[in-house]
Amino acid sequence: MSDSQLVDPFGRRITYLRLSVTDRCDFRCTYCMSEDMQFLPRDQVLSLEELYAVADAFIALGVRRIRITGGEPLVRKGLTSLLARLGARPELEDLAITTNGSQLAGRAAELRAAGVRRLNISLDSLRRERFAAFTRSDRLPQVLAGIEAARVAGFERIKLNCVVQKGRNDDEVCELVEYALARGLDISFIEEMPLGSISSHDRAQTLCSSDEVRARLAEHWQLTPSLERSGGPSRYYRVDGLPSRIGFISPHSHNFCGDCNRVRVTAEGRLVLCLGHEGALDLRQLLRSHPGDG
Repeated sequence: MSDSQLVDPFGRRITYLRLSVTDRCDFRCTYCMSEDMQFLPRDQVLSLEELYAVADAFIALGVRRIRITGGEPLVRKGLTSLLARLGARPELEDLAITTNGSQLAGRAAELRAAGVRRLNISLDSLRRERFAAFTRSDRLPQVLAGIEAARVAGFERIKLNCVVQKGRNDDEVCELVEYALARGLDISFIEEMPLGSISSHDRAQTLCSSDEVRARLAEHWQLTPSLERSGGPSRYYRVDGLPSRIGFISPHSHNFCGDCNRVRVTAEGRLVLCLGHEGALDLRQLLRSHPGDG
């Protein structure tokens, strides 16, 4: 397989695309968006055909891994048709989705049949009241049912993502690891990203570093650094010889930029090289000013 033709200004080859299919979400997670979030007018969001055209162009340039994101991607109407087209592309080594899991119970088998190989599922707490406080939605039972449906559907890998906040859910990290290990799932603990303006809490007060989480886990399990490298932000550890991995995503305490191999396209078609950089290229304008060019 030839190397990617996409090289960023720092000489890093780009082989991974994060493609947002919607800015809408059926949760209002306190660390992610305000309760009265105003979403984009629908005509400003890329159509399914435009989303496929973007993906097709990146595949032609050497991208081999695509992750579908949102918002919550499963609220996007017609998503399965887009996934099926991407899943049929022989050039792609991986097609994945990041989801909050609220709709997985009824759709996991459908997603797997469309060619999705891996899932990342957000799960910040196993306690119903705490989960509802995080997400502003009392749907923990639906999310847990979705995780079980995903296991049955046979995805190649399922990973849980937990944003850790001091004084809010940091006391639950061992419980979450036990839940993941018992089901053969990976789990990543994420430092809250310093992005956006969320007024519900002071991030400086709730920041819980990955080192703190890892030290707490090391009291219960032997953590061995994994030799696997994905070019992504996670630093993975193996646990007591089990197949599951524990990952840490540490935008504050451990810079993960050096090996980055990915770019992002937002739901409105902005090409973004980095979450921490405001510069972007308007692909929507290019697509709509040259319709049919592909």
